[in-house]
Amino acid sequence: MCGITGIYHLQTAKPVNEARVRAMADAIAHRGPDGDGVWTAPGVGFGHRRLSIIDLAGGAQPMASEDGQAVIIFNGEIYNFLDVRAELVALGHHFHSHSDTEAILQAWQRWGPDCLSRLNGMFAFAIHDARRNCLFLARDRLGVKPLFYAELSDGSVIFGSELKALLAHPLLRRTPDFSAIDDYLGLGYVPDDASIVAGVKKLPAGHSLLLQRGHPLPRPAQWWDVSFADRERGSEAALEDALIEKMRAAVTSRMIADVPLGAFLSGGVDSSAVVALMAEASTQAVKTCSIGFDHPDFDESRYAAQVAARFATDHRTRIVSADDYGLIDTLVHAFDEPFADASALPTYRVSELARQTVTVALSGDGADEAFAGYRRLTFFNAEERVRRLLPLSVRSGIFGTLGRVYPKLDWAPQMLRAKTTFQGLGRSSEEAYADAVGVTARPLRQRIYSDRARRDLQGHRAEDRYIAAMRAAPARDGLDRAQYADLKIWLPGDILTKVDRTSMAVSLEAREPLLDYRLIEFGARLPVSMRARGSTGKWLMKQAMRRYLPDDILFRKKMGFSTPISAWFRGPLAAEAQRIARGSALGETGWFDGKALDTIVTEHQSGRVDHGRLLWQLMMLDRSLSNLFGVSA
Repeated sequence: MCGITGIYHLQTAKPVNEARVRAMADAIAHRGPDGDGVWTAPGVGFGHRRLSIIDLAGGAQPMASEDGQAVIIFNGEIYNFLDVRAELVALGHHFHSHSDTEAILQAWQRWGPDCLSRLNGMFAFAIHDARRNCLFLARDRLGVKPLFYAELSDGSVIFGSELKALLAHPLLRRTPDFSAIDDYLGLGYVPDDASIVAGVKKLPAGHSLLLQRGHPLPRPAQWWDVSFADRERGSEAALEDALIEKMRAAVTSRMIADVPLGAFLSGGVDSSAVVALMAEASTQAVKTCSIGFDHPDFDESRYAAQVAARFATDHRTRIVSADDYGLIDTLVHAFDEPFADASALPTYRVSELARQTVTVALSGDGADEAFAGYRRLTFFNAEERVRRLLPLSVRSGIFGTLGRVYPKLDWAPQMLRAKTTFQGLGRSSEEAYADAVGVTARPLRQRIYSDRARRDLQGHRAEDRYIAAMRAAPARDGLDRAQYADLKIWLPGDILTKVDRTSMAVSLEAREPLLDYRLIEFGARLPVSMRARGSTGKWLMKQAMRRYLPDDILFRKKMGFSTPISAWFRGPLAAEAQRIARGSALGETGWFDGKALDTIVTEHQSGRVDHGRLLWQLMMLDRSLSNLFGVSA
């Protein structure tokens, strides 16, 4: 795992300032504390920070091909690199290291851009090929590893693993993009097709970019997509066996490392499944770690301890305060762009704990997206049955009216909180799911915006990307379309960003076996009833894992990492909430209505309305704006 950055002159091969490349690489030194390297040639410069995982002695980067014509910098891991290497050796190639980096480089020289389909892993890499006179950038299928890029006024393109690498270049203008702020408030993160810094782009997951000197900057080309259009055939038992075999292969392939390796263990289904399969494959006790909270409503450590005992792991637990808001500034620096998923706090803490004993940790991320594990997906699937029975014209009249008049009963038992269900049934599938997956609904966003902000948006809505993704999905069913959109938007924008930034902030490599693309493709082909059945998501996975895990782990209510943010803004962060309304960087932008913000704070602190999530979003946005642009953003 590493950090990469570079400069490429598109029109003429102007000299590249080596010190500038080094400064960009040093900005992401936390991603690679074990080594660094800079390489320049006419019109191009590469910087690299290395976290040594495979071939500790021979994998230094930037790495040049034997003939010197191609140079690579690479962030990530290729889990099947030995297979790729063997294929290349059979074709007459000779290797000088045992690293996966060299396998990519020689695969590029043999197959060009088509090499991507042979790679199974998480990666973002750049290859400069003097013979082809090009720069090739590529990102893995699901977007586990990030890659930012921007075109500058001097005709160069800069790129890097994190936004802070680009910000180290003096020609990058720091101008905020308000449409990205609306995306952030709507979704809780700045999605992969946007950036809070105007002009900066992110290479989308499963895409590549081929830059050729003398040509304008092209659009990224998609090299992989997942299809929900086909269905697996076979008995339930046969599908269970197939699923377990694919999970086993994904886990064991990610256990290859030349450094200490372990796993995150929350005690939930996904991390427990990964640990079970690691224990099965390992001759030694698996190193596991978990975070517990000093508040019982947020603590899952007893479940993690139960799984650790079951598989005799070398388990470590740290109890942290549920009021762990002291990490806020650390997270703002780690993420650069505003990020409102408060589970980033415990994710940082568990990464910090893991790094004390291991350099690589396997996580359980990905199964909820692949196998419909989120509660919002099972709710949506149930609503879809109603939508299929009644046309939209009928539903909008009946349920739209009920949604408007039914009170919002956040305090009531789940069965009585029907307002959002009525509202969803009165809309199209796409509109309903876009609202369900969002954080701050558009009417509330519009309430806090200034007149200028509403003009500047020019009709832009954060929800529209979800609607578009669902309508374009290669799919058969509403659940298919919702999962497809989650894989394309939520997964890279929220889940993978969270894990990458928090783990790399402490120089830990996190691997996600449940995001093996073969597993994702298998999940997309499963019949809907094998993914969601009633209120149970990940149905086939839970049935299959009964051979390893007890029902009280598999079928307990999903908790996840939670934090008491609503209480914080009525207690220790009450002054912070007041500052949001008066005197924060938000007011300097001219995009927010100060009186509306003051009302939001007053409503929350009086207990009349719970605006905890919105206040958390606004606080993180305020800190990010100050960090990126200064208070006069």
